[in-house]
Amino acid sequence: MDTATMLVAARCLPLILADLHRTAATLRDLAAEHRDTPMVARTLTQHAVPTTFGLKAAGWRGLVLDAADRLAALRLPAQLGGAAGTLAAFETRAGKPGSGPGLTGEFARTLGLAEPALPWHTLRTPVADLGTALAFTTGALGKLAADVLVLSRTEIGELAEGGGGPSSAMPHKRNPVRATLIAGAARQAPALAAVLLGSLAAEDERPAGAWHAEWGPLRELLRLAGGAARAAAELADGLAVLPDQMLHHLRLTGGLVVTERLAAEFGALPDPSAARASLTRAIRRCAEDGTGLYEALRAEPALVGALSDERLRELTDPSGYTGSAGALTDRALTREPNSTTANNTTTSSTTSSTTGTTRGTGRP
Repeated sequence: MDTATMLVAARCLPLILADLHRTAATLRDLAAEHRDTPMVARTLTQHAVPTTFGLKAAGWRGLVLDAADRLAALRLPAQLGGAAGTLAAFETRAGKPGSGPGLTGEFARTLGLAEPALPWHTLRTPVADLGTALAFTTGALGKLAADVLVLSRTEIGELAEGGGGPSSAMPHKRNPVRATLIAGAARQAPALAAVLLGSLAAEDERPAGAWHAEWGPLRELLRLAGGAARAAAELADGLAVLPDQMLHHLRLTGGLVVTERLAAEFGALPDPSAARASLTRAIRRCAEDGTGLYEALRAEPALVGALSDERLRELTDPSGYTGSAGALTDRALTREPNSTTANNTTTSSTTSSTTGTTRGTGRP
């Protein structure tokens, strides 16, 4: 059973990895294209300071590559130990005392799996590692989905999922179906991984219940991660970015998203206390009567002559306050994917039996 489980995983992982690398490649292009596309960053649901869509997409890509690295590093060992992990029966039948370890190695090589150091009947590291890596993968993709779901809301509309699904009752709707499927997978995976982690505490040389509890959750994690990876590749490939809408929202507060910048700038003026008091009054005026921050600041006596109109307009332009977002994006995009196939076997035979896998649903 353990060997069969590892064989199933070995056939699934290259498929999942291929979709993750496809997603990462598309996100790389998006991040490079929108390196300097300004948008508002949101913290605790509220407008914070400006950022760029390129930096956001680079962050998504980083998580996808983190997931791919974890899956590619998995070691999937064969299982051969006999009744209690001593290989006694095999040695008896072979008539060669001490031949068990050699037999285990040959068995693993024949199947294209890794050779275990010990029989792992109750040493469930391979299953726990596999399960947590799959859960991490769905969670990493879940971040991408969560952002797309928020930013594609009708009242935000900064992103749109290409080819969204129609509503059964409302013809005008185009639902973000791929992001929804990924988000659903991401919410299920942690509980499933927890079962596998709980099964590490397995008694004796073969447990009653702990081993058996692994089968359903691990199978479901493979399905969920596979489906989420395929949905993410399709989501990224068809994602529509709407820079005009991003710029509209960036200016929605009339410049208030750059008050951090102004506070720092005013601290260097000859009378910083008066300048900061002027900023406080200007912010209050913006909130009370909708005046733009630039106009409110121009009316402050303490700032007259301290800053030129040109400099004040520059300081209150949200699109000019993205910090090192461009440089950070460039640095993130220098990261190259690791191997595109799982580094979990001693031969290449694990990728040879993928015929018949249903990848549209992620169900191997």
